[in-house]
Amino acid sequence: QNKLHKAIQDRSIRTMGAFADTSIDVRLITASRLDLSKEVAAHRFEQDLLYRINVIELPVPPLRERKDDILPLANAFLEELSEHGSGTLLTLSPEAEQRLKAHDFPGNVRELENILERAVALAEGNFIEASDLQFMKESTTSGSTPKALPEALQQLERSQIEAALEKSRFNKTKAAAQLGITFRALRYKMEKLGME
Repeated sequence: QNKLHKAIQDRSIRTMGAFADTSIDVRLITASRLDLSKEVAAHRFEQDLLYRINVIELPVPPLRERKDDILPLANAFLEELSEHGSGTLLTLSPEAEQRLKAHDFPGNVRELENILERAVALAEGNFIEASDLQFMKESTTSGSTPKALPEALQQLERSQIEAALEKSRFNKTKAAAQLGITFRALRYKMEKLGME
């Protein structure tokens, strides 16, 4: 932090092995997932540096609060992956699009990119199917704080329904049969969990 602060203040840097400073003329763009004001209060971030870098602040909400951005971002990542990979541009099937839009993305944009990179490697043909999308499971280690029972049950129900839908290629009648419930009960549960 001290070196960055000095470089911004003096508008110069000293490269490794050099005996003199070099003038720089740069525009600095920074990003953080932390609340830097709180970090300053906790003495983990230098207050003067925060004043230097925080000229224009652009808060960016997490991806789960910007559901409309998921598919445009996904398509941009797929284009990028095709340029750096085989050259074949893969597209998302409607079921895969639905599955992406239903996910909460605790890992934000990086998680989306990672999921698509894996899907491109797994996909057969020119389409990415819902079954090609693999989401990271939340770890339930013994040291972690237990969830409230209703929340844990909802999460379990959601994952079981998602698995049944994938296995049945999103045929709700077959998924309901796999889960041992009626089609109507499945629709009710999906609506209740915000999966419709």
